[in-house]
Amino acid sequence: MKSTLSSLIAGLLFGAGLLLSGMVNPSKVIGFLDIAGVWDPSLALVMVSAILVSWIGVQLALRRAAGADADADAAEGAPQRDIDRPLLIGSALFGIGWGITGFCPGPAVAALGMGFWPAAVVAIGLLPGLWVGNRLSG
Repeated sequence: MKSTLSSLIAGLLFGAGLLLSGMVNPSKVIGFLDIAGVWDPSLALVMVSAILVSWIGVQLALRRAAGADADADAAEGAPQRDIDRPLLIGSALFGIGWGITGFCPGPAVAALGMGFWPAAVVAIGLLPGLWVGNRLSG
């Protein structure tokens, strides 16, 4: 129950951050991605903030793992650091989809939850992509 509640709170905070940052507005995202046209750099602050918050979380988790286990690198769930073909292909597909639609998965689901129905196309398109990715990964 505790894990479910913390997941719910984290999801609500993430959704609120997406709304406040404008990430659920595809024209704002496409404006950020259009560096050759009329570039909107405002979402760079969102990315820098996300990187900073993630870095702090990872550092806290590594400290906690090191305190609980002498060999923190061998801890289950340690991040994979290899840059391989599936990572590059997945990253390229993610970027292409984001650039075409102006939505990445989180904002698409948040926009759909707000009743922005064009996001339904993206959200529905995620399902076969997840299925194919799951089949290809093993």
